[in-house]
Amino acid sequence: MFGRVEWKGESKVDCFNEAGDCIEIDWDNGPTPVQIVLQMIGACSLADIQTGLKDREISRIYIELSGQRKTEAPKVFTAIEMNYFIEGDAPKRLARKLVEKSHEKYCTVSNMFKSTVDISSNVFVNGETC
Repeated sequence: MFGRVEWKGESKVDCFNEAGDCIEIDWDNGPTPVQIVLQMIGACSLADIQTGLKDREISRIYIELSGQRKTEAPKVFTAIEMNYFIEGDAPKRLARKLVEKSHEKYCTVSNMFKSTVDISSNVFVNGETC
């Protein structure tokens, strides 16, 4: 895996992968690097959930994340709460199991934080708690 981060002036940075794909970051006028890390925990886990639901008819999946951080530097995450919302043909038991497996095994991003951050989750399918 390869990455390159290039300062573009002021608070702007371009982030490239080995294929040349670019994510533009402006930490004064957009998500900060720490906010992006939080969002990538969600993106990684969402991919696990969507893939695990396979051929089911799903109209929407989203995750709301809330992160708590230390007050002194380094202001690392201490806890993250993830609320999963799935709309469509998803059995509750399967949805809950997919979320658990995501954090136990498959979500590389959340597993990088597992030993130092308390990650909790709630799952809602079609508005009902699982």
